[in-house]
Amino acid sequence: MRLVIVAAVAACVASSAWAEGMNPMVEAMDQDVSNGVVSASKIVAQENGWMVVHRTDASGKPGPVVGYAPLRAGENMDVAALLQEDVQPGDMLMLMIHSEAGGMKTGVFEYTLGATEDGPIKPGGSLVMQTITAD
Repeated sequence: MRLVIVAAVAACVASSAWAEGMNPMVEAMDQDVSNGVVSASKIVAQENGWMVVHRTDASGKPGPVVGYAPLRAGENMDVAALLQEDVQPGDMLMLMIHSEAGGMKTGVFEYTLGATEDGPIKPGGSLVMQTITAD
């Protein structure tokens, strides 16, 4: 029994170190969102958190949240978020990594624009995001 626990702890430490050594990123393309879903083909997160979909425009500033989906630490493939508002062809969306930190409840998305709860990650002072255009 002791060997199994040690092996499990070693595996958790190894996977945590693997995730911490990766650079966070969002990979997504312009897409049809008429089905009410927006997706990223790949997201790398250093910890559990959220892919948050913000409205944006040519200024490149994140606007109101229109969707979100949970992320696990490490590589996340084909992450899909249900849109909570209508998005029209030509609208710009910013898919951004947010943390799970600072909120009152784990597993509940608590962020509102400008808040610190479940806020965006900023390694090196920069947001981790990809801007796309709805087709």
